[in-house]
Amino acid sequence: MEDSWRSIIASALDWQEAHLGFDDAVDGLDAESRGRRPGSYPHSPWELIEHIRIAQADLLRFMDDPDYEPPAWPHDYWPASPEPPSAAAWDESVSAVRRDRERLREIALRPALDLSDAIPWGGGKTYLRTVLLAIDHTAYHVGQLIAVRRLLGAWPQRQSGGPA
Repeated sequence: MEDSWRSIIASALDWQEAHLGFDDAVDGLDAESRGRRPGSYPHSPWELIEHIRIAQADLLRFMDDPDYEPPAWPHDYWPASPEPPSAAAWDESVSAVRRDRERLREIALRPALDLSDAIPWGGGKTYLRTVLLAIDHTAYHVGQLIAVRRLLGAWPQRQSGGPA
């Protein structure tokens, strides 16, 4: 039974049951659109992807590091510029989100870890709460990323809102 719910939690990190996932949201985005904010919308695709990366990495540090110190909110959770500094920075950010997603999956599936246990230095917060926070946070910003791409005219017509 425990393996079943662990698998569900792990699969939720990139599942596409109710909506598109991160990989679909970043797929095929042209370089010119990556740093553009549509109209008065406050974020560019780069800002959203970097924010996902920074927050996900922070949650992993929170679970792994007994000397964890939180970054300053909101300044340290968002990039300084709406534009990626380079194509390589974009690629590295996308890769880091995927790598850290796999690290979160490994934590969710780790049989020796009781996910309902409090993180020893986490002020009563549990591993399960932290993994679920990562899932929820990423899903929220993936939705924003898709909306931004649509507003920029950078969303492929073939894409629907997601699988049924």
